[in-house]
Formats: sequence, C-alpha cells, structure tokens
Amino acid sequence: MRQKLEAVLSSLEASAVAVSGGVDSMTLAVIANHVLGHDRVTMMHAVSPAVPPEATERVRRFARSEGWDLRILDAGEFADENYVANPVNRCFFCKGNLYGAISKISDRQILSGANTDDLVEYRPGLDAARDHHVRHPYLEAGINKKDVRALAHDLGLDDLAELPASPCLSSRVETMIAIDPETLTAIHAIERLIGAELAPRTVRCRVRKSGIVIELDEQALTAMAPGSQPALANIIASLLPMALVNQSISFAPYRNGSAFIGTSP
Repeated sequence: MRQKLEAVLSSLEASAVAVSGGVDSMTLAVIANHVLGHDRVTMMHAVSPAVPPEATERVRRFARSEGWDLRILDAGEFADENYVANPVNRCFFCKGNLYGAISKISDRQILSGANTDDLVEYRPGLDAARDHHVRHPYLEAGINKKDVRALAHDLGLDDLAELPASPCLSSRVETMIAIDPETLTAIHAIERLIGAELAPRTVRCRVRKSGIVIELDEQALTAMAPGSQPALANIIASLLPMALVNQSISFAPYRNGSAFIGTSP
C-alpha cells in the first residue's frame, strides 16, 4: 500500500499539498516530503474562522519536526457570498477558493488528501478539485480511510493515526443558515467545553433552524448524570453569540453529516 502511494508521488513533478490539519492530509504531507524532498513539495495550509486553531498549530508543529516547506494562506472563502450563504454544495465554494488561492501563489501540482471512502458520499469539493486539476494520490493508489490510519501508524505517527475525524467548523451549521465567524468561534468553544466536561469520543455542536443541538456518541450521552443537562445547557448558552442566545439547547445522539439538509444541485 505504501509502495503504491510512493510510486504515485515519485511520478510527480514539484507539488503543493493542501494540508488541513487532519489525519488524511497530514499523513500525505509527511510521505510526500519523504518521497519528493523539501525542494520539490510545499505544504499549503489555509487559516480561517472555519479552521480550529489546534489544527493550525498541529500543522505548524509538524512543519518544524518534519522540515516542511510550509506556506500559510487565507483562502478568502468568507469574502465569497456563495460560501457564506451555506448552500448544500458549500464545500464546492470552499475548495474552489482554496485551490484558487494556492494557484495564485504557486504553479506546482496541487495534491489533496481525498481517499476512496470520500467517493461514497456527496463531496462537492471533489468537483472543485477537478476544475482546478487537483490530483488525489490516495485515490490513485486505492487507499481508504482505514489505510491512511495504518500508514500513519507505520510512520510512527500514532497520535496522528488516532486523531478523531473533525471536519471544518462550518459543517456544524445547517445548510441555508448563513456562515458567520462569530458563530463558528462559539461552536468551537462549546465543543471544547463539552470535551473537557464529558470526554466524549465524538461531539458536534449543531446550529439548526430549530435550535442548538449537542450531538454526542451514545456512550457519552448515556453516561451523563441524570439532571445534568439543564446546568450544562446554561453554560453553553453563556458561550453563544447574541444572534443565538434565544435558541433552545438540546442533546442528541451523534449522526454523521446531520447538518446537511437538502439535495445536491
């Protein structure tokens, strides 16, 4: 598996890896740096209100330890009214802005960390990638998410291999509710609070038209002390921006992609 991936990377000219801070792109960046070398690969990381600060710090830390050529940029998606409107294909505009911003500062081949598991879900970001001629080494090598984690373990990157999935903060906002930086800051703060209080495997703070819903894995939800939800809801309410202070707060089982409401264009 690793040999297949390294063969794909070895066939490339100078490249630029879009690095989000998650296990997929981070593992790809580590291997690409080993195969192509510092002079032939640049890591591109975009900062924005939708990117948790710890993801950016993780990228910076790896850049120091792995000797990456790292560029930090602003993809500018919050200046795009199509992205801010949060349609069902919001990710198309997010990735389009990202790849466009990378193309403005580099003529290198852009690489993404998309894997074969991404092909079974609606992923409009892949349409944007096609428009910008992005290549996906994992797809070319037939590698799925489980394989990526195995590769990370093989590289001795055990913490990275066990990193929970954490899509961008905008994914917590129900489609057709406008994306607002202040709301994303609150979402991040609430998820960190819940993480400290309950130590769940998974937590998502969903902003819905019907209110704020804290989704937790079944074990964490079941383990909550009886009667503790109202007190926790009060603390959560104190972290909400003014635009959301009157929203109801409830708790529910985690559902992957549950803020995605609607059908693809």
